[in-house]
Amino acid sequence: MTTEKKNGALVSIIAMMFLFAMIAFVTNMAAPFGTIWDDHYSWAGMVGNMMNFAAYLFMGIPAGLLITKIGYKKTALVALALGFIGMAIQYLSSTMSATDISTYFIYLLGAFICGFCVCILNTVVNPMLNQLGGGGNRGNQLIQAGGSFNSLAATLTPLLVGMLIGETTEKTSLEVVQPLLFIAMGIFLISFLIIFFTKLQEPKTEAQNVMDGVKGALSHRHLLLGIIAIFFYVGIEVGIPGQLLFYLTEPVADGGVLGSAPIAGAIAGIYWLLMLVGRFCSSLISGKVSPRTQLTITSSLAIILLLAAIFMPESIKMSLKGAEVPIKVLFIILCGICTSVMWGVIFNLATEGLGKFTAAASGLFMTMVVGGGIMPLIQHLTSEEIGDIQSYWIVIAMLGYLLFYALIGCKPNKVEE
Repeated sequence: MTTEKKNGALVSIIAMMFLFAMIAFVTNMAAPFGTIWDDHYSWAGMVGNMMNFAAYLFMGIPAGLLITKIGYKKTALVALALGFIGMAIQYLSSTMSATDISTYFIYLLGAFICGFCVCILNTVVNPMLNQLGGGGNRGNQLIQAGGSFNSLAATLTPLLVGMLIGETTEKTSLEVVQPLLFIAMGIFLISFLIIFFTKLQEPKTEAQNVMDGVKGALSHRHLLLGIIAIFFYVGIEVGIPGQLLFYLTEPVADGGVLGSAPIAGAIAGIYWLLMLVGRFCSSLISGKVSPRTQLTITSSLAIILLLAAIFMPESIKMSLKGAEVPIKVLFIILCGICTSVMWGVIFNLATEGLGKFTAAASGLFMTMVVGGGIMPLIQHLTSEEIGDIQSYWIVIAMLGYLLFYALIGCKPNKVEE
């Protein structure tokens, strides 16, 4: 590879790492914002998060096709423009009365448009890094490195939102997070300009008929099972800390254990911090340890940790961030180490050997990220009946499927192209 190509690849990798962080920054606002709306409407807590992820269902395949038509760079610019618009709409809702239900629907519209943004960015970033790394272990290594930046943003976001929200009451509204929304719009604008003036080294794409691309990609069994795996994975990644926030922020007077949004946000931030640690470590070892082995170990360990959390008595407590919380919370946030590597390894396993169908496969992959909205909502609604901690049985079932995929489902089938 010539020096010019090496420099072009390095610039492209750095740009994709930055966009990876943007994805988490946008996505991880939804659950903390939900603690505000939950005090106004009991059903509203995870609906904003669901709208953010529901956008994947509509944009996943079009995003993959957009890449084949206009390339990775222009597709990323479209995503950043949508992100700015989505944040602007959420900012507009923050200036309106929180007691008016129409305000909530305006907020949901902004969350939905932001979902388009992160879906498109994910469709760009993951195949770019995987192919710039040459696929295989090296491709997974770059995705995990990008995931480290993703986790850094994910760690800081709930912490910042929690600090801005403070103690939630029926009078709390999005007005308290206006500074963060304003900053977010500025970041999107700056990001647009940076990517616009950056020369990216793009993987080659091949224009395809929509159905031909989808049919060709789905003829690979390991992709079909992989997109089901990613549906469950995103539900796991979002549901674990998301439900934990509701568990910790429920007022003590109502039977809760903490009742403090800032402390709850800081504790949830530890989960995302552990994801940062896990992804950084994976980026160091992925050149030698296969994605299949990593998924097998992490899914098994996560099941063990959640079983411990469910059966551990709530009366056994520890001091965390200066507050007394049940020790089962520790087992829940330790799952961040496990979930940290799952996105990269599942994407790597599911798209391995797809060749010209990679862009279409990436679109299908992103469509199923809607699981990050559907499964946490199901978990949250279930928790209303059986309790916050018992709702983690749903997460354990999803982890069981990931273990199946690691052991059996990820094995490629031979397809004649």
